[in-house]
Amino acid sequence: MDRAAALVQDLAARGGPRLPAVEWHDELGSTSDRLKDLARAGAPAWTVVVGERQTGGRGREGRTWQSPKGGLYLSVLLRPSSERVSLIPLAAGVAVAEAALELGVRAELKWPNDVLVADRKLAGILAEASSSGGGVDWVVLGIGVNVAVDVAALPEPLRDSATSLLACGARDARPGAVAVAALAQLSVWYDALRAEPARVVDAWRARAVPWWGALVEARTAGGERRGRLAAVDEEGALWLETTAGERIRLVSGEVSRVRAVGR
Repeated sequence: MDRAAALVQDLAARGGPRLPAVEWHDELGSTSDRLKDLARAGAPAWTVVVGERQTGGRGREGRTWQSPKGGLYLSVLLRPSSERVSLIPLAAGVAVAEAALELGVRAELKWPNDVLVADRKLAGILAEASSSGGGVDWVVLGIGVNVAVDVAALPEPLRDSATSLLACGARDARPGAVAVAALAQLSVWYDALRAEPARVVDAWRARAVPWWGALVEARTAGGERRGRLAAVDEEGALWLETTAGERIRLVSGEVSRVRAVGR
């Protein structure tokens, strides 16, 4: 059985989402770029593209996403109706953290899109939407997980800031197993967006890095913003409090990085 068929079968066996189509590539430019082409051609929701290596992986603001062999690079097509689109990255973060926990690794979430273990990056999330006059037509949700990546072989400074499921002692460090766990958990938390969005925010907060009250710096298109980390609100936006008492609200689409000052 090929890997795409095995993914469909394994998800069905655990009651996960039905995948109408799956492409599994040993290597391609970008899973998200490929899935955008399929979305424009009318592909249904939950179409999935998986790669075990990307040559043109992309993170926030078009930055290069290192995508070596040993990772899982997965993009899933969502066609939201009543779901709060702004909360999709938070729901995906919770799903990836829960998938890691299934495999024996406890992870934390850093706003807006990072999954960390002991302050090292395990996974990243990128949601890209296409809209028309009627609202959001589709969202391509990209998830990159360091499954069994040789962290020591990564270029600096990534080798000092990254980790992998294998390095963290995961019970199963195969891309297929990680894909099944991630998609099954994503289905659960995506459904929660429709029924009880506040539950998603609460779940994200419960798994967040413990930076509340810490001084952080957010990089935005308008420059650096600095303040004490105050909250993540019900729409998934980040609130900072400056030393002057000003409250700043940041949405994920306008922020490329958040870091604790001094780290």
